[in-house]
Amino acid sequence: MENILRPLIVVGGSVLLTLVIGWATDLLLRRADERHGETPLWDLLRRGRIPYQLVLCAALLRGSYDKARLLGDHRAGIGHILTLVLIGSAAWLVIRIAAAVVETSYTRYAHSRARRDPARVRRVRTQVTLIMRVVAATVGVVAVAAMLLTFPAFRAAGASLLASAGILGIVAGVAAQSTLSNMFAGFQIAFGDMVRIGDTVVVDGQWGTVEEITLTYLTVRTWDERRVTMPVSYFTSKPFENWSRGTPEMTGVVFWHLDHSAPVEAMRDKLRDLLRECPAWDGRAYDLSVTDTTPSTMEVRALMTAKDADDVWTVRVAVRERMIDWLVREHPYALPRVNTANANLPGRPPGPRSSPDGTPNRRAVETPGADRR
Repeated sequence: MENILRPLIVVGGSVLLTLVIGWATDLLLRRADERHGETPLWDLLRRGRIPYQLVLCAALLRGSYDKARLLGDHRAGIGHILTLVLIGSAAWLVIRIAAAVVETSYTRYAHSRARRDPARVRRVRTQVTLIMRVVAATVGVVAVAAMLLTFPAFRAAGASLLASAGILGIVAGVAAQSTLSNMFAGFQIAFGDMVRIGDTVVVDGQWGTVEEITLTYLTVRTWDERRVTMPVSYFTSKPFENWSRGTPEMTGVVFWHLDHSAPVEAMRDKLRDLLRECPAWDGRAYDLSVTDTTPSTMEVRALMTAKDADDVWTVRVAVRERMIDWLVREHPYALPRVNTANANLPGRPPGPRSSPDGTPNRRAVETPGADRR
């Protein structure tokens, strides 16, 4: 009877005590979160309740398993497994606690500076993300090393491993040259403020928003919702456009190719009216000028401002479309005209046919022209 009750008391007591302590801790964290709603720390710490209970249960079982006298022939193996579980759950708990503390600090910083300096907030967010990845990788490597050291064979091989560490380091460095360069490039991006999460960039002809930055790759979400994944070393070795660098405000450009008789002053007034009706225009500035001429057309350029890249695209599209529609309805003569001559038929002398009064007979074909992005 004693051989049955002792294992039940030891194992069942450890599990029950783990559940009670875990419940009490979670209750305290929940009440602390209700009292201090201005900080997400307590709610974030609650996410670590599973590794916390694993640590408690593994520690209690590891310390009391010898007294249970259960499966005595496998006592060493079971104790070793409990030790491995304890190391792994402790590393998991450390990562969760570190993530909660870092995320809380970032949230407070973001709330205080989100309106005054959004670019700085994105930079800190990028740095925090990469720092957490480094912390998680470091804790994971230490935990795996600690697990391996619990095996006697690995402890005996430690001296030989240290003796060959120099050669192995050279071989690993040559083999993982591209990986290491990407890792160093990731640190350079994070702390050099080259590109941040949320920035609008143009890389390799692709326009989009930086969605994720890791130590080895960077993901750009394009305007058509595709994801372009590129190695971070690309951003340290090749030029790219960062439209969010500094302030996010931008100036958009729209071109029209029109006839020389186009009413420029009326177009300037119409541009002002169109921008006032467009919510994407931020009201900072606008302009319309003739920037170039050819023998048949002239180039008219319109400038308009917006608060970010998305709005500047919206205002450009709206102005281009509505201005062409207005010209077609009110000033069709302003559209570019392509002069064409009558075809030369067999047996007829070359050259344009003349009207009865002697003037050449030519037709004008009007086609609207505008730049396309």
